[in-house]
Amino acid sequence: MHALVCRLAVMISLAVAGAAMAAEPLRITQLQRCGDLLDSRQPTFCLQTSGLQQGQWQVYVNGAVLDAKRISRRQGQLRLQIDATEAQSGPLWLQQQGQFSNPVWMSLGSSHILAADKKAVTKNREGLSTYVDLVSVIIEESHDGAEQAQRLADKYDAKVVGAIPPLNTYQLRLPARNLDQRDATVLRLGAEVSVDAVVIEESGAEESIEQDASDPPARESQEWAANRFLDAVNFYQRRLQKEQDIDTRPVRIGVIERDVDFDNPDFADYAGDCRRDASRVCVYARDAAKAGGHGTTVAGILAAAWDNGGNSGFLRALDKVGPGFDVIVDRGSDAGITANIAASVNLVEDGARVLNWSWGIHRTGAIDVDGAPVDSLVRSGIAMSGYEELLEEFFLWLRREHPDVVVVNSAGNGASFSGRDEYRLPSSFITDQLFVVGGHQRSDKKVDIDDPRYATRRKTSNVDMRVDITAAACVHGSMTEADATGAVHCGTSYATPLVAGLLAAMLSINPELEPDQLRMLLRRSAMTIGEENDFEPMEADDLTAPILPSERNNELNHPDVGRSARLDMYRALELAVQSLDSVR
Repeated sequence: MHALVCRLAVMISLAVAGAAMAAEPLRITQLQRCGDLLDSRQPTFCLQTSGLQQGQWQVYVNGAVLDAKRISRRQGQLRLQIDATEAQSGPLWLQQQGQFSNPVWMSLGSSHILAADKKAVTKNREGLSTYVDLVSVIIEESHDGAEQAQRLADKYDAKVVGAIPPLNTYQLRLPARNLDQRDATVLRLGAEVSVDAVVIEESGAEESIEQDASDPPARESQEWAANRFLDAVNFYQRRLQKEQDIDTRPVRIGVIERDVDFDNPDFADYAGDCRRDASRVCVYARDAAKAGGHGTTVAGILAAAWDNGGNSGFLRALDKVGPGFDVIVDRGSDAGITANIAASVNLVEDGARVLNWSWGIHRTGAIDVDGAPVDSLVRSGIAMSGYEELLEEFFLWLRREHPDVVVVNSAGNGASFSGRDEYRLPSSFITDQLFVVGGHQRSDKKVDIDDPRYATRRKTSNVDMRVDITAAACVHGSMTEADATGAVHCGTSYATPLVAGLLAAMLSINPELEPDQLRMLLRRSAMTIGEENDFEPMEADDLTAPILPSERNNELNHPDVGRSARLDMYRALELAVQSLDSVR
């Protein structure tokens, strides 16, 4: 009898343990560099997990089990010691008792920025959150950045705690206890001969996400039809299955977002070793706590599974015939704009050909197209000046070291002007490698899809000549249950990955396409939206740079000339195939 009771107790405990594991799947919720961020030879990574039970488990890096001697566990956190002389950047995941976690991307790049804790963040005179003791200095290119940063740290009783070495940028922790002390030190740092600029961080975690407050269209509205989304999918599938002469190449896309919810059906099958199937899309990201987050929706436009009632990823639809796209979702630490740039540098060095930047900021005092002040995502003049210098260094480095990489940026949702540097960053930068995307929605006109009246400008979308193209701004979000229709999310943040995904598909067809050629094909293939603007100063209804005669075979009287450009995904892919013979 006693033995029977013991066996029953064991069976019950095992059942409870099994139920607990089933109730809480194995997830990696955080992966960041920790310890000495400047140690590039033996970097330490800290992982936060959920669902990891007592018992044996393994960490996989690039498909190989990491030596247990390099792993320590304390208070729910794993610390990994990596030998960078033997390892490479790549996917990392956990395995325990047949369960696999979501894969995250472990970058061995040297760019890492420290986020301030809550005690070191305060409000400035304009009511904006700002770091008290952490600033970044951009060292003049004629100086050794690491050497000068340490000299400045010694001189001002500071400490070097982070760096973006390719941009000669180093983060200092100042001995400042309030903003007066910080600002006094910043003035002295700015006067140093070796210092090009000082970056003050006014962004916190998730604060650079762009929100669109205007009403969404009806749930049944087919917004992506305005960009011929399904036509593009069908063309890629049929053309590449039929024509064996097109040798597609894998393309890596970096998405600057915080995390993705792997518990919803749109991403449930991305656990573990995704690259076991060479032709499929892979997603690498930290796990989010909820399904409707910004990163989940943005990544879903690229990679969500189909027919689950939520999102539908463009690149996911190209599985089987595609070359295998990597979608890496990462923003490093939660240190705002500076961390976004650091993560972007690492992603580019890890092979990303396309970067998706669904974020941006406005300068305090910016006004919208009606003359009213923009009241969201604003930063002070001194912070914007630092960000502008940092972004300039990034794009100079990109042009010099990685001229084939493209950055796709949202135009913004302030109903303001996207291309004026006194108003908005980063969309105001003029470079072939930066694509700026505005947002539109389906109109109530019953006209053909190629009619300019088929879509109308999203009221909140930023406008002007710097916007290259407009795409559908509204999308269904992911849900925790299969076949449930997600809420409609709107904003230029969600138009941006449509263009980023399309550019990745075009590059998979012809990897030799350069940024200026991609822009030319994008605008040559574009449909139109809005009225003809006759190249006069931009107004509220002029969403993008007007289509030029050179983009319509030099036909001066072509009906598209002078109108704004609307994304045509199908025609752009068609031109990408034609470019294999010649880029016209």
